[in-house]
Amino acid sequence: MGVVVPLENGKQRDASVKPLVDKTRADMDRVNQLILSKAGSDVAMIPEVANHLISSGGKRLRPMLTLASATMFGYEGEAHVKLATSVEFMHTATLLHDDVVDESDLRRGRSTARMIWGNQASVLVGDFLLGQAFKMMVEVGSLEALDVLSGAAAVIAEGEVLQLSVAKNMETTEDDYLSVIRAKTAALFSAACEVGPIIAEAGKAERNALRSYGMNLGLAFQLIDDVLDYGGSASDLGKNVGDDFREGKITLPVVLAYRRGSEAERAFWRDAIEGGNSDDAALEKAHGLIAKYGSLKDTTARAEHYASIARDALAPLPDSVEKAALLEVIAFCVNRAN
Repeated sequence: MGVVVPLENGKQRDASVKPLVDKTRADMDRVNQLILSKAGSDVAMIPEVANHLISSGGKRLRPMLTLASATMFGYEGEAHVKLATSVEFMHTATLLHDDVVDESDLRRGRSTARMIWGNQASVLVGDFLLGQAFKMMVEVGSLEALDVLSGAAAVIAEGEVLQLSVAKNMETTEDDYLSVIRAKTAALFSAACEVGPIIAEAGKAERNALRSYGMNLGLAFQLIDDVLDYGGSASDLGKNVGDDFREGKITLPVVLAYRRGSEAERAFWRDAIEGGNSDDAALEKAHGLIAKYGSLKDTTARAEHYASIARDALAPLPDSVEKAALLEVIAFCVNRAN
């Protein structure tokens, strides 16, 4: 059953990011202009690789969160645009690096940069974007914002290494996996939201609320991505459905199915994930086992748990257009699985 949001006229509609898009439209136009400017370089390959991914149709949710989390506390300066652009560059760099580590062929329905320009170019252009992100953070002049975003960059890198350490290891626990996605995905959501109240000079309670909102939204977002890899479509997911399985990635649906299965079923998972025997027939069997043990339903329930925490984090804040938009983003993220 889909998540619906009531409207003033009594009708209902599916939750969406449209209120957030509408609220941040003018500032996002400036972010997009800055993205194009800062992705430029006299080295021709840099803008080619960067723009290939930047122009590939992502929602740019993270920079919109930065913009909204600043204006909801009355911010009227220019710094939120630079910080939002920094957040998007950090995210884009992570995607470029991820596709190399994961040996991915498709990203948002298009060939990955590594498939066109090679692994070396993808990694180095990712590094260039990180450098540009940090230059913009310094230009903003807020040591607190710089501390939050640089801390997130370090945590994301730790998450990448942690994911390597648990990759293809069927003994990975749910707690292990949550540690990975808290670092790899949720840390940037959290930082993107926290820098808004920082530059708006809001109080500690407001800053803590937005940090918690972002962290728990990020966890919910990633868990729903895990569900979509076994039960969604390439257009929903931004990559080939089943890629996680083919790449031997440990995600929560797999952890749950493995731990709940018989010894023979656990042997299948070890052969597929650890042994690399993950062809189409194995993927079909994996789908069957995940369905048998309710792994997608329970992963969605975990996501809904974190979504509830994100909603509660915002509850004490005064009502505003931005708050309403941020609340609807939570419903949208979870609703993707329905």
